[in-house]
Amino acid sequence: MYFFISDVHLGYEMRDKDMLREDLLLTFLKKIKQECSTLFIIGDLFDFWFEYKTVIPKYFYRTLSALKDYTDSGIEVVYLMGNHDFGHQDFFESELRIHVIKDDLERTIENKKFYLSHGDGKSHNDAGYRILKKILRSKTCQWLYFKLHPDIGIKLASNSSKSSRNYTQNKHYGKTEGMEEFAEQKIHEGFDFVVMGHRHRVVMETRGNGVYINLGDWLKNYTFGTFDGYEFKILNVKEFLDNEK
Repeated sequence: MYFFISDVHLGYEMRDKDMLREDLLLTFLKKIKQECSTLFIIGDLFDFWFEYKTVIPKYFYRTLSALKDYTDSGIEVVYLMGNHDFGHQDFFESELRIHVIKDDLERTIENKKFYLSHGDGKSHNDAGYRILKKILRSKTCQWLYFKLHPDIGIKLASNSSKSSRNYTQNKHYGKTEGMEEFAEQKIHEGFDFVVMGHRHRVVMETRGNGVYINLGDWLKNYTFGTFDGYEFKILNVKEFLDNEK
C-alpha cells in the first residue's frame, strides 16, 4: 500500500497544541507501518524547516525519529519540498535516508503514471511567489542565512512561514487556481494521477482519462491518501484511526 500526506505543518501552533497533532501523526505512522511500502510526503510536513551544519529544529525530533524508523525497516520515504521547506540541506538524505525532491516528481506505481507536486507556484497570477522561491532557495540566500545564529535563523524561518501562509490563504487566485489546469495538462500528457497539496483543500476529480487529487491538510481536514495499485482514496485520519481500534 502507498500512502500520501501533505501540509501537516508541525510547528504552526503553540507547542502544547502542536504536540497533539504530532501525537496524531505518530499514531498514524505506527498504525500504517506494517502495510506501507512507500510513504510520500507531498511537502510542508513542518511549518518551517531550516537546518544548519550541526543544528536542526529541536521540536521535531519525535517525528524525525519515526521516519528514521521507517527507513531502517526498509520502507521508502519520499519527501517533496513545499513552500515552507526552503532550508533543506543534506540531513534528510544522509541521516534519515529519505529522498528529498526539490521540484516535482514523475513516478510509475503499479503500472500507473503519477505526477506528484506540492503545487506551489502553479497558479496563474503567482509570478511573485515563483521569483521569491528562486531567491530563497538560491545559494547566496542560503549562505547569508547560515551566517545567522541558529536561534535567530530558525525564528526568522518560522515568522517567514507564517507570513507565507497568510499570503497564500488571503490571495485571490481568480475563478480557477491554475492547479486544476496544470493537472489537466499533465493528464493530457498521459499521467493517470496528479497528486498535489499546498491549497489545504480536499479534491479528487476525474479529468479526462486521469484523476486530479489535492490531499488537503492536517490543520482542518486531517486527510491522507492511499493507493492500493487499483484505486486512490482520500481518508480522514481521525476516522481511520477510530475504525482501526
